[in-house]
Amino acid sequence: TYNQQTCIRPNPRGDWPEVHPTAYVDPTAQVIGRVQIGPRVFVGPNAVIRADEIDKDGEVSPIVVEAECNVQDGVIIHALAGAEVTIGQRTSLAHGAVVHGPCRISEGCFIGFGAVVFTSQLDRGVFVASRSVVENVNVPADTFIPVFTFISQDRINRLRKTEPKERSFMADVIRANLELAEGYLGLMQTRGDSDGCEV
Repeated sequence: TYNQQTCIRPNPRGDWPEVHPTAYVDPTAQVIGRVQIGPRVFVGPNAVIRADEIDKDGEVSPIVVEAECNVQDGVIIHALAGAEVTIGQRTSLAHGAVVHGPCRISEGCFIGFGAVVFTSQLDRGVFVASRSVVENVNVPADTFIPVFTFISQDRINRLRKTEPKERSFMADVIRANLELAEGYLGLMQTRGDSDGCEV
């Protein structure tokens, strides 16, 4: 069986993750090092959140996942030494997405299946569709990035804003994953199961 020490563990410098007691971390996920996971976050199967690269001053920058986010199956969040990652509240990282720091994703964003976000800043409400690549750009609020798009800074202004159907979808994803976090925690408490990764 899995336990807290196998899926939530320190980095080589000795930094332990901080996981809010209302967050759910699947036993197959890996949360390593200087990671902060906020209230009601859902971390799905085989996700990896790893804050472990040491900078020239011997420090490790944090990865912060704010309240009510979901980090779905197979997502990877990591950062270069000295680089922070912040995932703003009520943001969804869909199956297989990669977020690599330095990176800041503001609240209410959606990062689609297999999308990559690296060395970028996304303002609130950005929708990154499946398999898109967002690298070295600042994306304005409520921007829609289409499927299979590589975004450069000079193309940002040509993109449309999110529409009601996308905003509705984003809200539905948040709602579903909040229910999952609550449901899995409740199931573990009902069974008296200590094999999960809640702390």
